[in-house]
Amino acid sequence: MADDRHGENGENGNSNQSNHSGTAVVVGAGVGGLATAIGLRRAGWSVRVLEGRTAPERYGTAFGIHPAAQSALDRLGLGGALRARALPYRRAHVRRPDGRVLAALPLERVERKAGRPELLVARPHLIDALLAELGRLGGADVEYGQRLTDPRTLDADLVVGADGINSAVRTAHFGTRSGVRTVGTVAWIGIAGFETGIHGETWGDGRFFGMTPVEPGRTNWYAAVPGATTADELRAAFEGWHDPVPRLLAETDPATWIRYEMRHLHPALPSFVTAGRIALVGDAAHAMTPNLGQGACTALLDAEALTRAVAAHGRTGLPAALRAYDAERRRSAQRVALGSRTLHRFVISRRPALRDALIGLLPA
Repeated sequence: MADDRHGENGENGNSNQSNHSGTAVVVGAGVGGLATAIGLRRAGWSVRVLEGRTAPERYGTAFGIHPAAQSALDRLGLGGALRARALPYRRAHVRRPDGRVLAALPLERVERKAGRPELLVARPHLIDALLAELGRLGGADVEYGQRLTDPRTLDADLVVGADGINSAVRTAHFGTRSGVRTVGTVAWIGIAGFETGIHGETWGDGRFFGMTPVEPGRTNWYAAVPGATTADELRAAFEGWHDPVPRLLAETDPATWIRYEMRHLHPALPSFVTAGRIALVGDAAHAMTPNLGQGACTALLDAEALTRAVAAHGRTGLPAALRAYDAERRRSAQRVALGSRTLHRFVISRRPALRDALIGLLPA
C-alpha cells in the first residue's frame, strides 16, 4: 500500500494549512519538476510550473525505474499509473561484439532484495501520467513557453530548479563553478518496431550498444561512439557486431533517432539548496552520464524527498526543510553520478581485453 503521508495536507484541506502551505514556483516540466509539483500540491501548496518549451516533449526513450524510485512514485500517488504501462526488466547481459556473454546484469539480485523487479516505461507514458496527476490535483497547470531571463526575480516562498543540465536557476543562485562538461562521446537513441528477445549491453573498443524492451512490439536501443556524427558513421561503427545490432540500426529511420553529446555536471555542487528558499532537483542538481540508467530515478527520489521535507516542516520551517532535503539526497545522488561517470570510462576502454577479463569474473 502506498504511503499517503503527502495527502494529509492535500486538496481535501488542512485545519492548520496557513502554517503549513505556501507558494512555490517549479522551473521545468520534466520528470523531476512535475513530480515536485505533484508532491507540493499534495502538501497543500500553491504551485506554478514554468517550462521553456512550448509543449511537452514526447520522444520515446525508455526509463528504467528501480524499486526505490517506484516506492517514491507510490508515495506520490503514482505507482499504479506507472505499473499500468511499464514492463518488468528481469534478464539482460553484457556481451562482446561477437555475441559472447560476459556477465549478467544484476536484475535478478535487485528483484530478490527489493521484492519487486525493475520496471521499464516509455518516457511519454511517464510524462503523461505525471501531467494527469497534476491536473487531477488542480491548481498547478504547466505554463509552457516561459523562458526565464532572470530566475532571481521569481516571487514565491519556494523556488525549485528542475530545469535540467543547463539550469538557469542553478546559474543564477549557485554561480558557475559547477558547470556542464562533455565526456567526448556522442550518444544515440532510437526505437525499433520489433522485439529482439536479446537485452542488455554490448561493449566494444571505445563504443557500446544497448537494447531494452520498452512496450510490446518495440525495442529501445542506445549507442555511444566517440566522434560519430552521422547515421552512416554510426552504422559503420557497429558493422559486423552480433545480431540484432546491425538490424536495429538498419530498420529504424534515422530521422527518428535522438543524438546528443554525453555530458555531466562537474565539479559536484556543495549544496542543493541556498538562501532558505531555493532548491535544485534532478539534472539541475547532479546531471550525470546515462551509463547507470539512473537519471529519472534520482530525479524522482529528489522530488519525493524535497516535498516530504516541505510537508513535514511547513512554510514557516522551509529553511529546515531544505536542509533536511540536502542532507538526505545530495551525497547519495552525487555518489550515483560519480559511479555512472566511472562506469562510462570503464565501458569505453581502449583496452577491451583487460576490461572483458575483469567483467568476466562476474556471474554470467
